[in-house]
Amino acid sequence: MDPRTWFKDLTPYFLYLILVSTIGPLLFGFHLAELNAPESVITCEKRSIRTSAEPSLPQCIEMNSVQIGLVSSIFTLGGLIGALGVGPLSARYGRLPSMRYTTIPFTIGPIFEAAAPNIGTMALGRFISGLGAGASVVVVPIYISEIAPPAEKGFFGALTQVMVNMGILITQLLGYFLSHDSMWRIILGVGGLIGILQAAGLVFGEESPKWMADRGQVTKAKRILRHIRGNAFDVEDEFSSWGPHASDDGDDEEETLLHNESGDQNKSSEKRILGFFEVARHPDTKKAVISIVMIMLAQQLCGINSIIMYGVKLLSGLLEANSALLNLIVSALNIIVTAGCAPLVDKLGRKFCLLSSIFGMGTSSLLLAFGILNEIKILSAVAVLLFVSSFALGLGPVPFLLSSELVSPDAVSATQSWALAANWIATFAVAQFFPIANAKLHGKVYFVFAGLAAFFWLFIGWFVPETKGKKTADEVWGRERRED
Repeated sequence: MDPRTWFKDLTPYFLYLILVSTIGPLLFGFHLAELNAPESVITCEKRSIRTSAEPSLPQCIEMNSVQIGLVSSIFTLGGLIGALGVGPLSARYGRLPSMRYTTIPFTIGPIFEAAAPNIGTMALGRFISGLGAGASVVVVPIYISEIAPPAEKGFFGALTQVMVNMGILITQLLGYFLSHDSMWRIILGVGGLIGILQAAGLVFGEESPKWMADRGQVTKAKRILRHIRGNAFDVEDEFSSWGPHASDDGDDEEETLLHNESGDQNKSSEKRILGFFEVARHPDTKKAVISIVMIMLAQQLCGINSIIMYGVKLLSGLLEANSALLNLIVSALNIIVTAGCAPLVDKLGRKFCLLSSIFGMGTSSLLLAFGILNEIKILSAVAVLLFVSSFALGLGPVPFLLSSELVSPDAVSATQSWALAANWIATFAVAQFFPIANAKLHGKVYFVFAGLAAFFWLFIGWFVPETKGKKTADEVWGRERRED
C-alpha cells in the first residue's frame, strides 16, 4: 500500500498522541546514553582550568572504572523494577495514567543527576530515571498497539525503537558540544525538561479505547475511538474486531455491567491467564520462555550497549577527538537503519533477521577487536558502524515482537515479564562490568562478544522457530490446538 494513501487519513490528534507517548521511549534512549560522551569530564579524567570563583557544585566527580560502571548500571536496576511494576498498574488503572506516572521519575531523576555533588546522588538520580524508563518501554508499545489503525500497527509499533534511537542521538549531540567544564550538568538536566514536556502533553491525551471497552465502558470507548480516528470514520468494524462487548446503552448501564459481571469475568480470566512461574513449567509455553529469554540475553550480551554507553571512552585513545563524532554518526545511522529495516521483518522473517543480525555483530566484534589492538583507525570506525547497523537489522526490533508471537494470549503477560527480567539483568551486567573488562582486556573484550554471538547464533538457529505467517502459537510450535 502506498503510504500516502493511508497517511492522509490519519488525524492530527492521532499523530499528536503517537508523538507525546513516544517521548517516554525517547527518554529511555536518552538516559541510556547520557554518560557516554561526557564520561571523561564527569569522572575528572579531563579537568578544565577554572577562570572564575569556585562554583557551589564540583566541576567533576572522581570515579574509577568500577564506580562509573555502578553509576551507569544502576539505571538498569531502576528500569527492571519499573518494567515489572507497570504491567499490573496499566492493566488496573489504564495506559494513560501509567504514562503520566512515568513523567514523575523522568522529571525528578535528572534533578539529582544534574545537581549531583557526589557519586551517591548521581546514582540515585540514575536509578529514579530508570524507574520511568523501564515503565515507559512497557506501557507505550501497548498503548500504541491499541490506538493505531489495525493495518498500520507494525509501522507505528516500530516508532518505539526509532524514538529510543532518537533519544540516543539527542544526548550524543548534546555531548558532542557540551562535554567540557561543568556543562555536562546541562546534558543531564535536559532529560528533566523533556520529561516536563511529556507531562504537559499527556494532559491532553486520551485513554486507550480498547482498554476501556475491555472493562465495559463501551460508550466512552467509542467516543474516544471516534476522536482519534475522526468523525468521518466508521469505528464499528474496528470496535467489533476487539471481541464481544456490551451494547452501547449508556454510561450507567456500562457501569452496572462492569460491577455486576466483574466477578465472573475475573474468575474466567484467572483460569485462562498463566502466571510468571507457571509459563516456565507449562508444556505449551516453557520452550517459548527459554527462547525469549535467550533472545533477550543475546540482544544485550552481543555488546550493543558497550558502544551506546561507553563508545566515546572506548575509542578515545584510538580516534582521539573523532570518537565523539563517530558516536554521533553511529546514533544517526542507528535511526536510519532501524527505520529502513523495519519492513524486512515481515518480508524476510523474524528468525532470518535475528540470525543475520547476530552474524553481523559477531563479525563486527572481531573486526573491532583487531582494529583496536592494532590501532587501525579506519577498521575500528567501519567495524563500529557495521556493529550498530547489524543490531538494527534484527536484535533491536525483533525480540520484543517475538515475546507476544511465541505464546498464546493467556501467556503473553507472564512471558513478557520473563523477557523484561532477562533483558534488564543482561543490560545491567554489560553496564556494570564492561568498563572493568575493557580496562583489563582492552580490545580483547570484543573477542568475548564475538564468542557470545557465535553461541547465540547456534542456539537460535537450532531452537527458536519462525513466526512469520503463523497465526497462533500452536501453529508456530507445530502442535495440535488444545481445547480447554
